[in-house]
Amino acid sequence: EDVVITISHLGYIKRTSAEDYRQQRRGGRGMIGGRTRNEDFIEHLFISSTHHSLLFFTDKGRCYWIKVYEIPEGEKQGKGRAIQNMINLPSDDNIRAIIDVRDLNDKDFVEQHYIMLATKKGIIKKTSLADFSRPRQTGVNAITVNEGDRLLEVRCTDGNADVMLAVKSGRAVRFHEEKVRPTGRGAIGVRGIEVDSESDEVVGMICVERDSEIAEKTVLVVSEKGFGKRTGIHDYRITNRGGKGVKTINITEKTGSLIAILAVEQTDDLMIICKSGITIRMAVADVREAGRATQGVRLIRVNEEDEIAAVARIEEDDKKDISEDADAEAGGPLNGEAGDVTSGSRDELPEEDERKAEEETPDQPDEE
Repeated sequence: EDVVITISHLGYIKRTSAEDYRQQRRGGRGMIGGRTRNEDFIEHLFISSTHHSLLFFTDKGRCYWIKVYEIPEGEKQGKGRAIQNMINLPSDDNIRAIIDVRDLNDKDFVEQHYIMLATKKGIIKKTSLADFSRPRQTGVNAITVNEGDRLLEVRCTDGNADVMLAVKSGRAVRFHEEKVRPTGRGAIGVRGIEVDSESDEVVGMICVERDSEIAEKTVLVVSEKGFGKRTGIHDYRITNRGGKGVKTINITEKTGSLIAILAVEQTDDLMIICKSGITIRMAVADVREAGRATQGVRLIRVNEEDEIAAVARIEEDDKKDISEDADAEAGGPLNGEAGDVTSGSRDELPEEDERKAEEETPDQPDEE
């Protein structure tokens, strides 16, 4: 059966029959019967099948499995069930990433796909999906995480992707996936990008299919004081893994450090949520493209005592009303509480300030 899986930012999961959403589309949006907490929103929404499996990866490098049919079926207005209550997750560990896998019993599929993992300290690791095809109730080690480090991002690739890693200090490196050789689940991994100091760390990883996605997607970066921009993937030259990378945003006192990097399409939406609960949702198309060495433009005004907690990409879905209804369930950006949630375009700077913000810094040689 085709089902709609929704996972909120705070970790509530639910499946709903896709047929229910089609009926709702014909009859309109209807009434909102329930909400999650005000600061929550739908971060993952995808159409799956009850035969699919979900792989959950944690901060400490563990992997857990859930069959889609094991996820409690909820009403459209319900908030769902906490993921921590469905798997044997220790209280001091948290879910970091989720991968939807079509069929773990399809030998050809699992042998031709890989799980790519990245940590805060710049370690990257590639493991065959086949190593994750035998579920265990207690979970398994996906990567050995060194003391003081933690898992940051996980992606599923077909072996033909370009990988990008970005660090807090505003640098990013792009390299071919082949530069990372496959290793077993217990391995530590290899260096993906050089992290210069204790205060610096990796803020994100993106994997883009080399043949089909590079022309369609752009790299979107966001700084801690609410500035952001999009840059074409081709603007980042391909180098070897483990280098310092090249400048991806001009870090100044005005912008603050880099906090997020995403691969986005023109039709996506961008969600920014602050620790105070203030949230803004905007169209990616409203964030203009600019060069690598620019500050970008202001996406959200962040108060001095506040800071950005999370940045998420919301994909365009063919069933657009599914996404709208899901956001309505969460009491999220389309139906937020007054004063807490904004849906619209980014904050506009005065024309003169915006030109200054986008001015490129003097040409300087990029560090490898």
